[in-house]
Amino acid sequence: MDGRTREYLRGRFGDYYRRASVSPPPATNEREWGYITWSDGGTTMIRHRSHLDLVGGGDLGDFLAGERPRHAYFSAGRYDDPGAGSMGRKGWRGSDLVFDLDADHLPGVDPETDGYAAMLSACKDALLRLLDLLESDLGFEDMTIVFSGGRGYHVHVRDPGVAELDRRARREVVDYLLGEGIAFDDVVRTEAVAGSAGRSSPAQKRSLPDGGWAGRTRDRLEAFVDELLAAEESAALERLRSFDGIGEGKATAALSAARDNRAALASGNVDVHPAVYGLARRLFERVVAEEAAPIDEPVTTDINRLIRLPGSLHGGSGLAVRRIDRADVDDFDPLVDAVPETFVGNDIAVYVREPTTVELGGESFSFPEGVHSVPEYAGIFAMTRGHATKAGE
Repeated sequence: MDGRTREYLRGRFGDYYRRASVSPPPATNEREWGYITWSDGGTTMIRHRSHLDLVGGGDLGDFLAGERPRHAYFSAGRYDDPGAGSMGRKGWRGSDLVFDLDADHLPGVDPETDGYAAMLSACKDALLRLLDLLESDLGFEDMTIVFSGGRGYHVHVRDPGVAELDRRARREVVDYLLGEGIAFDDVVRTEAVAGSAGRSSPAQKRSLPDGGWAGRTRDRLEAFVDELLAAEESAALERLRSFDGIGEGKATAALSAARDNRAALASGNVDVHPAVYGLARRLFERVVAEEAAPIDEPVTTDINRLIRLPGSLHGGSGLAVRRIDRADVDDFDPLVDAVPETFVGNDIAVYVREPTTVELGGESFSFPEGVHSVPEYAGIFAMTRGHATKAGE
């Protein structure tokens, strides 16, 4: 990025911060703060700052408007002395449980071929899966949901019970959300039942209890069985045969057992027939693959992680790091809702280095190489991503 572009962006970021109202996180004075400047190369990180180090006698808004950082961060961790120059001297008190979803790292997403809008759409789907797991399975309620301003989302959990979790405990949370190390036999509950006449020991029944991955599998099995029973027999058998390892014989047996034991299946019993047990196992594999949340593991396990400040600007896109109310997640469109008002309504001249497409503000712009007059938000997006430079007006 050349000097003219850097100074233009720094100036306009300052204009944004002079108009914006950026709210600090809870326990502001206990957190480490950091930011990246607009220096040549754009990678100079200033960190190990307390809130007081940043603002002095002013407030956070004054600092942001004056420094005009390229990126701004605060720590998930809370400390006795957040401004100490090493982690060992800070005196850790606890940390938020933070989850990061990055479209670059999602299964099935190729950053080289998928457009920005498609990547964000895939990340939104992953966010909804994550929120469902956090709320339904783990019971979290105090969550802050944030669009990162780049290619993903952050979720901050501040329930009192998570603050003192160490790295190992956070790793267990990660494994659960990713569905790693969870086997079907681990989620099945085995219980003794009254044995048949002549048996010397009780019989056993295997079932899927409510809640967690077992409950999700149970719900999927019930819905699948209902679909089978509502379909023509030939179609139902064909659906069963679509599973690896289920041939004609097992398909017929599973359909017959499902038809004759619908009430038992509704109670979670998967021992009505070996073929049904095998079907439940295969559905469990699908549930984990389709409903797990592909979070970035190091972010959650790092108790000292710096995370983007909601309300700040992302220096790699020019978009705002937006806090999202839980009720608004479904309708949130980052390509519209994260475009700063400060950058709307003006046209600027940019030199596009290579053919570039920008999808923002509900519009799609395709720019060939050369100088163009473009909406400022589109020009800032192209400049921050390195596809364009500021041209003379």
